[in-house]
Amino acid sequence: MTPTLELAMDLIARASVTPDDAGCQDLIRARIEPLGLACESLPFGEVSNLWARDAADGPLFVFAGHTDVVPTGPVHRWSSPPFEPGVRDGYLFGRGAADMKGSIAAFITACERFCAAHPVRRGALGLLITSDEEGPAVDGTVRVLEVLERRGERIDWCLVGEPSSQERLGDCVRNGRRGSLNGHVVVAGTQGHVAYAEGTVNPIHAFARAFAALDAEVWDTGNEDFPPTSFQISNVNAGTGADNVIPGQLEAMFNFRYSAALSAEALRDRVERVLTDHGLDFTLTWRHSGEPFLTRPGALLDATRGAVREIGGVDATPSTGGGTSDGRFIAKTGAQVVELGPVNASIHKIDEHVGVDDLEILSRIYERILEKLLA
Repeated sequence: MTPTLELAMDLIARASVTPDDAGCQDLIRARIEPLGLACESLPFGEVSNLWARDAADGPLFVFAGHTDVVPTGPVHRWSSPPFEPGVRDGYLFGRGAADMKGSIAAFITACERFCAAHPVRRGALGLLITSDEEGPAVDGTVRVLEVLERRGERIDWCLVGEPSSQERLGDCVRNGRRGSLNGHVVVAGTQGHVAYAEGTVNPIHAFARAFAALDAEVWDTGNEDFPPTSFQISNVNAGTGADNVIPGQLEAMFNFRYSAALSAEALRDRVERVLTDHGLDFTLTWRHSGEPFLTRPGALLDATRGAVREIGGVDATPSTGGGTSDGRFIAKTGAQVVELGPVNASIHKIDEHVGVDDLEILSRIYERILEKLLA
């Protein structure tokens, strides 16, 4: 059993369903303090955060990740208990194997080998670990960055261990993400009997027409860095439970994943205009959970793609697709940010897993990135 696999299994065995860290950060701390990294616990609310860095001068490289995992879903549907890690057919199974305890284990073993081989470096090494990435993401990375800003500490390069790979380890590296804008609309109508519809206003019918217009809207066509903006309705609720009553209200939730060609403000204005043009009586609230960011070719992206090519034998394609991550907060500080981690096919699913060989290759890729930037 390799050190990376052994550590990944130790982390998976801790049932750290968000925001509970379940002792994962204590385990991480015990491994990295002997490397000369000063560790600092920064708890906020129910969230555990770990900030660690060495005292070296020069640019600061940080591995960022999260110890929290999503709930397991029905345990009886798992082939083996989700928090009892097991290896079968070359894969490590368990909740968090791919998202992202496998990456954290690879961080640590890469740092151990790199620090042993390079006691003198031309830059500083750090880790930012939170238990609040899968949850609201309010008391995690954001709060740690606020502390660092007050102290004048600045991250230059950050690698987030999110599972970025699609078909094969290293085939995709995220060099940015789309923004995320959430809307909640309440459409008012007039309740009444379906047989006497002339005395009612059916909010379902009214919203259906507006929804068709929103669905047909071309928000943008994307560009060389970002795919087109997407609009998706995720929840619609209306009705009294009876089949002969027109409801008096409809609620819907929707989300935009938007490119840097648009702003959240422009999207809000366009949605409100469509709803108004269709004559809806509505109230609309918004939650902006992340702005788009992009890391262009430079020291970090070049080192990452080079390491993937040298160690993994793959040409990593830069991509800004997929969901959001804590990288969106770190990028706002001016840091170059990339995301590189295991294949993401099983994340958040029953029987989440990661390739055993991939874990060791990933650790070697991380080590090579450190060599390119700090050695």
